[in-house]
Amino acid sequence: MKEGTAGERIEVLWQERPRDRFVRASLLAGATVMVAAWGLGDFDWSDLFSARRQANLARFLEGVRPHPLQGVAWDWGGAWTWARDLFAARGAGAMATTLGISVLAISLAGLVSLVLSLPSARNFATVDPFAAPRPGTSRGLRFGWALIRRSTRGALIAMRSIPEYLAAFLLLAIFGPTPWTAVLALAVHNAGILGRLGAETIENIPSRAPASLRAIGGRRSQLAVWVLLPELLPRLLLYFFYRWETCVRESTVLGLLGIVSLGFWIDDARTRGHLDALVFYVALGVVIVIVGDLMSSLARELLRRAD
Repeated sequence: MKEGTAGERIEVLWQERPRDRFVRASLLAGATVMVAAWGLGDFDWSDLFSARRQANLARFLEGVRPHPLQGVAWDWGGAWTWARDLFAARGAGAMATTLGISVLAISLAGLVSLVLSLPSARNFATVDPFAAPRPGTSRGLRFGWALIRRSTRGALIAMRSIPEYLAAFLLLAIFGPTPWTAVLALAVHNAGILGRLGAETIENIPSRAPASLRAIGGRRSQLAVWVLLPELLPRLLLYFFYRWETCVRESTVLGLLGIVSLGFWIDDARTRGHLDALVFYVALGVVIVIVGDLMSSLARELLRRAD
């Protein structure tokens, strides 16, 4: 590269950058789809800023103020008293129920996914995992492992194809509007997702370590406990906490079915037109997710330090 100022060197690097026609075509196609959606979607963008929308916004901003402070000057002491009383009366219990549902659901999902991800991984659920097929292996044995692998993958597909809300609606007939309805609905759906992610993670693991253990006579269970689990734990924890955040959100939504979580009181506040309480309960759900994200970061940082 020729000598020159920093700006000239940056310009040279820009001119010499690698160019990918596929990427350019993809960007052009994406822009075309966005323009087409804008034109064909019959969106009236001017309606977003109409006088009616502005009046609705002003009414909403007034409605989300704590009820004792509506129509009067703002007072932090009054706002704190309102929030404290609402939290003690309903928020704390609903928050605890939401947290309990999400934690129990993701724990069950995690355990089930650990069990199902192994027999659904193509490089583990074989006659000789992480090793070349042995000569003379019977077709029946190969067929048996293929049947186990495909059946498990099919079960995972079925589990994650059922939306949590629909599963909870069906389970209401058995358990009624109790927390177990939400726990099982969330556990089934997320076990299917985590199981699939776990299987793909196993299939993409470097094969040197498990192949070495297999070569010296390591059993299938030893591969899972000594090699796969320690190697995959950071990635699995990332998936686990991400799906737990989803469980928090979905357990809130499932409160609309009558399960006394944050969603139950959110729907109650919406029905009564209490926007201040509605926003307060939504904020409590946000707090749970933020705490979960901090816990996820801390757990993964401790694992990195342990390595």
